[in-house]
Amino acid sequence: MPRPTAAKQTYVPPLLDLFRQYGYDGVSLSKISQATGLGKASLYHHFPGGKDDMVTTVLDTLDQWLQETALEALENEGDALARLMHMGDRISEAYSHGQKPCMLASLMLGSAKDDFQLQVQGMLRRWMEAIAAVLIQGGMDKTLAQERSEEALVAIQGALIMARAMDDTALFERTMQRLPRQLCR
Repeated sequence: MPRPTAAKQTYVPPLLDLFRQYGYDGVSLSKISQATGLGKASLYHHFPGGKDDMVTTVLDTLDQWLQETALEALENEGDALARLMHMGDRISEAYSHGQKPCMLASLMLGSAKDDFQLQVQGMLRRWMEAIAAVLIQGGMDKTLAQERSEEALVAIQGALIMARAMDDTALFERTMQRLPRQLCR
């Protein structure tokens, strides 16, 4: 997958924050313009495909981040528990310890679901496969490892939702601290 151009990359952080916060349907060109400092013509210059192009650029960047941080943490040396703990630390940092919602989840709630579902599914599948591979390398049965990898993402996503709903980021942090041991049991 090609890396977004440097100019586009400049706008990824504010776009990520907007789509995380409001989802696809809740982000207007006015909000985008305000967050990026770009007028409508400049937005279409950088993102000729409009909001879809913006979301695709952000998802490409997230996919790259997932590979370079969370998945590489799972590929490091060490036992399964240490690798899963390292992944958990990186994920916790990415979500500001439970303060930020997940953009992938936000995209699956609105009208953009059909447009971006395959890309989101691909990212989640690679993540689950990487977790399962660590568990299998640690001696776990393949079927159980695959089930646990699904449970891991359910726990992470559920903890993000609960932390925001309850206004208690400690809930997310506790989940992230317990998760590696639960996966390895």
